Amino acid sequence: MRQRNAPFGRTLCAMVTPFTPAGALDVDGAARLATRLVAGGCDGLVLNGTTGESPTTTDAEKRELIAAVRSAVGPAVPLVAGVGTADTRHTVELTLAAEKAGADAALVVTPYYSRPQQAAVEAHFRQVADASGLPLMLYDIPGRTGTRLTPATIIRLAEHPRVIAVKDCSYDFLATQQVLAATELAYYAGCDEHILPLYATGAAGCVSTIANVAPGEVAAILAAFDAGDTALAAELQSRVTPLIESLMASDLPGTVTVKALLNTLNLPAGPVRPPLLAADAETTANLLSRYEALVPR
Repeated sequence: MRQRNAPFGRTLCAMVTPFTPAGALDVDGAARLATRLVAGGCDGLVLNGTTGESPTTTDAEKRELIAAVRSAVGPAVPLVAGVGTADTRHTVELTLAAEKAGADAALVVTPYYSRPQQAAVEAHFRQVADASGLPLMLYDIPGRTGTRLTPATIIRLAEHPRVIAVKDCSYDFLATQQVLAATELAYYAGCDEHILPLYATGAAGCVSTIANVAPGEVAAILAAFDAGDTALAAELQSRVTPLIESLMASDLPGTVTVKALLNTLNLPAGPVRPPLLAADAETTANLLSRYEALVPR
């Protein structure tokens, strides 16, 4: 196996964006949650991503969130800021703002809705990479954007000195292995069920949604593998599977289910913003049951 390259840490949490009951940005709650996640086992945080409800937070809120979390966790914890939009110019603006607010890297999703061809996708990422001093984590999630990042495009982008990582939600293990074999890019599993499979084949770690509620359990999977106990790592991945299923494999977005569970645990989260709707009581009870089976209180 090639030497593992993990520029932003190993166990990253795709952190929710806490809101007040009235729906405003909860800066104090974000600081408390970020501090808890780092203390619980996360060595990096991803802000303003899919789980962070980036489509419905303003540019000012995104900046404020980054600055608040940076102040809370200090300079040593890597912060990766989601900046991707459907507009290249807007994405550049968000990247520059994230850099100024204290982010260490930018998470850039493929432009959505317009479904650009691969040449246009590549040009988009290069323009963003050229615009600031931040390193880029490419975000391949075609199920949400409608546009893939093909292996050939990623391999070409890897030649850019500031393109250094990928958050992989492609559900295409063959494509991932092709890029891992051809580049030095740091790959992060963006789907919780793929944490161990990707790590075992050379990934840097994960950008985990369930780490919002179970950071130590996610970190333990990778720690067991690093210690050479692959059987324990597999067992630990299996233990989190029921919670992953409840959080991520339902008809509800992960943001909705994670916030429902965080709220039930009296941790910072608050409501989701429209068009999302809160989880119902039955769903929330199921989430709590599976959480308590994994993390007894």
